Amino acid sequence: MESLNITKSGEEKTIFKPNRGQRFLALDVLRGLTVALMVLVNTPGSWSTIYAPFKHAAWHGFTITDLVFPSFLFVVGNAMSFSMRKFDTQPDSVFLKKVFRRTIKIFVIGLFLTAFPFVYRSGGELVLKDLSEMRIMGVLQRIALCYLFGSLIVKYFKLKGSIIISAGILLLYWWIMYYFGDVGNPYSKEGNAALKFDLLIFSPENLYSGFGLPFDPEGLLSTLPAIVNVIAGYVAGIFIQKSGNNFTTVWKLVAAGIALVILGEVWDLVFPINKPIWTSSYVVLTIGWGLVLIGFLIWIIEVVKLKSWTYFFEVFGKNPLFIFVMSGVFVMLMSVIWINGASMKGWIYSNFFLSWLGAYNASLLFAVCYMLLMWLMGYWMDKKRIYIKV
Repeated sequence: MESLNITKSGEEKTIFKPNRGQRFLALDVLRGLTVALMVLVNTPGSWSTIYAPFKHAAWHGFTITDLVFPSFLFVVGNAMSFSMRKFDTQPDSVFLKKVFRRTIKIFVIGLFLTAFPFVYRSGGELVLKDLSEMRIMGVLQRIALCYLFGSLIVKYFKLKGSIIISAGILLLYWWIMYYFGDVGNPYSKEGNAALKFDLLIFSPENLYSGFGLPFDPEGLLSTLPAIVNVIAGYVAGIFIQKSGNNFTTVWKLVAAGIALVILGEVWDLVFPINKPIWTSSYVVLTIGWGLVLIGFLIWIIEVVKLKSWTYFFEVFGKNPLFIFVMSGVFVMLMSVIWINGASMKGWIYSNFFLSWLGAYNASLLFAVCYMLLMWLMGYWMDKKRIYIKV
């Protein structure tokens, strides 16, 4: 963790007036909400007993869980709409150094999380992982690359140019997937162009294998359209800062969101909504729901002034990357620490959840309790004014 900047301060945050780009509470709540949901859906008590809304769609299709990751990319773009302002009066070298350094840090942390805890259980014995077969891509690696290219695009092509480039990316990706995919079935698990491209770059052993074959849902080619989720968050953030906390802002966001949801559903007829290959229709759909959600939050928090419930999500939003990484570290440690011949996670799940609840409720409650454990860690850090940034 030497590459992280850790700040501990008793000073209050500087509050800017709306016309100077105030950091709206609704945006911070959305960021915390996405982190909380990422922890929740990633740590069920058992992967074999999960309620349908907390599962990803098997291939084509969409569930509420499929909205979580693109929403996180959306809030990365939201944050950029504030952070990019400080580079307006600085040399490009300062901007580039910051962006590339942060990209490398996030990517390396992602690799660390993949390799950790560097051992696994085989027949009850601890065995060292073969790092030559380690998965290269992953959630944090995709976030790093989307942040990198999203930052470069909005910096050098400005707002209008970024929107045009985003549309071009989605259309180009559609063409690539159709033209280079298998004839007659270009969007299948085995014959999609995203898989073919990744196999040109990586060995099969370095790809995710959870689909029954070497295929990475966070692969390189499918990262291309995910950049648009970040750019969309940036555009939304700029719009909100310029328009302010009012009902006009809300209805414009919601109207734009609904229009994009409809467009995504129509596009689905020819380019199926699909998270694993991150199709263009999926991007449009998730951006639409992101706009509806942020519009709803602005209405509740900023217009109606119902703010008493927001602190729970603010805790997650103040140390988002650290909490997400620790949620992975803790659960992986529990998988290699054994109690009475079973993993610590399995032992806790069986004795404290499955012993008195049905399988699906036990699995869900375990995930909720684990998410609350991460919240307590974030709460303690917030009370100590400890904020870890990359």
